[in-house]
Amino acid sequence: MSTHTKLQLRHQLPFIKFWFARVFTASGFQMLAVAIGWHMYELTGSVLDLGLVGLAEFFPRLLFILWTGHVADRFDRRRVAATCQGLQGLIALALVLGTGGLGVTREMIFVLAFLLGTARAFEGPATQALLPSLVPTSLFPAAVAASSSAMQTATIVAPALGGLLFAIGPLWVYGPVALLFALACSLMLSLPKRPAPPKQTGPAMENLLAGMRFIRSRPDIFGAISLDMFAVLLGGATALLPVFAKDILLTGPSGLGLLRSAPAVGALLMSFWLARYPINRQVGRVMFAAVGVFGLATIAFGLSTSFWLSMGVLVVLGAADMISMVIRGAFVQLETPDAMRGRVSAVNGLFIGASNQLGEFESGLTAHWFGTVPAVVIGGVGTLIITGAWMKLFPTLANRDQLHRDLD
Repeated sequence: MSTHTKLQLRHQLPFIKFWFARVFTASGFQMLAVAIGWHMYELTGSVLDLGLVGLAEFFPRLLFILWTGHVADRFDRRRVAATCQGLQGLIALALVLGTGGLGVTREMIFVLAFLLGTARAFEGPATQALLPSLVPTSLFPAAVAASSSAMQTATIVAPALGGLLFAIGPLWVYGPVALLFALACSLMLSLPKRPAPPKQTGPAMENLLAGMRFIRSRPDIFGAISLDMFAVLLGGATALLPVFAKDILLTGPSGLGLLRSAPAVGALLMSFWLARYPINRQVGRVMFAAVGVFGLATIAFGLSTSFWLSMGVLVVLGAADMISMVIRGAFVQLETPDAMRGRVSAVNGLFIGASNQLGEFESGLTAHWFGTVPAVVIGGVGTLIITGAWMKLFPTLANRDQLHRDLD
């Protein structure tokens, strides 16, 4: 990214407000995720409950999949995003009240996790679809890169900060989180209002399913996002990090925060590398190789009994995942017409949510059945199997040489 481009982007006040709103939201969620996971494990000591928290967060994405994108395309995206951020702030306030005297229970955490998942399910498509309208088309790639780097930075700092604050006391986490969401809500509402969306014609169900049909009609896009979904679903061990931190690596909440930050460190470093050395050739092979490295890193993490080795392996895991994210984003972002960006983002968000929250449930369930370490190792092996299978199912994606024709 040239200095001239950076200066131009820096002069886009709406983007700056959007950038800070996204950083505050990402930071608040990461801190909340660390605190809720540790709080639940302290309450119940159950790995299955950790997985069920992930399932409770994912279920709204599946339940409201047809409506999240429709709402983003039909209504003011600023207000949709701000409403969702306000709800997340109220969830943090509920935990403040519970911790302060009313008591936080297992059932309360499940209910709040469901509400958190609902807010994020509607927020994601609205914010993703909002970005292209805030900057000139020529600056959009730079805006995506800047937004991605900012999100990864928040993902590095916030979990570690959340773990450190939780070690002092839960109130020290939930209070600042509520403030972060309030700031994000205020910034989002200050963005300029976009022109009224075009009136949707045709049967309502046709409009709701348009995003799914768009992705399914492009085999390379469908193959890329489905590969990412299944690979992270099987290989993700995020839900089990409290168990590794407390029982295997023998560290506390602060160590848990560092473990959650490690993949983001790798992702951020890789984003810097890709900005300087973009993937221009053999992109299909590079993506499949990255997913394979993700699977191998998952296996290594499951077998590690050293805190610092585990940290290093998670850094590698995050770097490999970033490569997949960049390629998937190149396929999806600029190809989609503005009028249906919300619906396409909703479907893409379902894939991402499935790989993260549903993956947490899968990890918790297999850990309950087989034990924590075998569950992670089995998941890593499953990722390698999926990688090989997808190379056979999507040969044009595996053999794809360049991205340029999709970014014209």
